[in-house]
Amino acid sequence: MPHREEISLDRFDRSILRELQRDATLSNAELARRVGLSATPCWNRVKRMQEAGVITGTVALVNREAIGLGVTVFVAIKTNHHASDWLSAFADHVRAIPEVAEFYRMSGETDYLLKVVAADIADYDRIYKMLIDGVTISDVSSSFAMEQIKYTTEVPV
Repeated sequence: MPHREEISLDRFDRSILRELQRDATLSNAELARRVGLSATPCWNRVKRMQEAGVITGTVALVNREAIGLGVTVFVAIKTNHHASDWLSAFADHVRAIPEVAEFYRMSGETDYLLKVVAADIADYDRIYKMLIDGVTISDVSSSFAMEQIKYTTEVPV
């Protein structure tokens, strides 16, 4: 995600962000009421934060278990390849797998970490085969989440 110039956020901006992270479907009037502003200044602040890249989108969060994706797998990948052309090809390959929900380049012993959602173990095996097909990877280690103890999309503001 491209980084845009940092903007100064005051207590109203931070309050707006907290409210929108909890419920982005709030009307502007309700949002303004909750943060203690009138509608126009509230709307202007939201637009400014969108334009500055502080607010990057508005989404619907889906209960993955309700749609049959009850297995979460964390996949640690090690490779001996660190050239930018290899990384570019590998990143494109991984981005094309819809079940990969998150993808990070790491420091330390693991080079890349993926969060994968799957229906079950057999479904993960299918995804795993897609992942290793056509790319050179030194080691792949999969860990299955037993229980989700905390999950949030909110960042502290």
